[in-house]
Amino acid sequence: MPPIRLAYVRYLNTKPLIEGLKGVEGIELLPAAPSHIAEMIRRGDADIGLPSVVDLVGEGKPLAALPVGMIGCDGPTMTVRLYSARPLAAIERFHADTESHTSVVLCRLLLQQMFGRLPDAVDFDARERMAGTGPEEWPEAMLIIGDKVVTDSPPAVRYPHQLDLGEAWKSLTGLPFVYAVWACRADEAGSPRIQQAAALLDRQLRHNLTRLDWLLETRSGEHHWPADLARRYVVDLLRYRFGDREREAVGRFFTDAAALGLVPDRAVRWAPTEPVLAGS
Repeated sequence: MPPIRLAYVRYLNTKPLIEGLKGVEGIELLPAAPSHIAEMIRRGDADIGLPSVVDLVGEGKPLAALPVGMIGCDGPTMTVRLYSARPLAAIERFHADTESHTSVVLCRLLLQQMFGRLPDAVDFDARERMAGTGPEEWPEAMLIIGDKVVTDSPPAVRYPHQLDLGEAWKSLTGLPFVYAVWACRADEAGSPRIQQAAALLDRQLRHNLTRLDWLLETRSGEHHWPADLARRYVVDLLRYRFGDREREAVGRFFTDAAALGLVPDRAVRWAPTEPVLAGS
């Protein structure tokens, strides 16, 4: 039987989800940008992946969410942040990190709900950024996600106005936010092969959550995070277990975003919530 191919993101925040899976028989890990993972699953280049949650309702073959692990928050996120040289209420457009789709939709939604503006988003390769130019030539407003918010943060002098998107969502809704969740093709969601892989993902996450101190001590350096900041981020701010409040939050996000025409008006498909244990 061919291995289950898992597409994931090489950020510090995915360590609790994938640590310990490398070298496991029957599992092949495929690193990718979050914005590419949904299409990898749809094309058949990956069997399960961790796509940006907004891509669950994208065009093409339907995907189904596997609620056995996620990347989310219940308040501040730290690594999903809008930077602006002008007051947030005055933003008419922002440059958006091309690595994420969900954060772009969330940013536009929040600015509309907070200030009555629906700014345009311009694709921006935040990794390349404005190489060889001074901060004064960087975009007036830009959205950045991932490790680079900490390891390559823009200067505060250029961007005195900032917004943590997770914190803003929590303030407005009282709900957590889900940025990414394991997913597969909808027509394979009930297959024994996918269900057994989902059970493995669930068990590995539970195991990793019991050893976060060790995980961060040994892995934060390879992502260039200070150990104390990595612990605050992964242990205090992020959420990895998917439950009823998270499902409610996903529904609220898609309802509000669809009302503004930011996402298609489609329901999220959910795979069975009780994975079949491997070997059962």
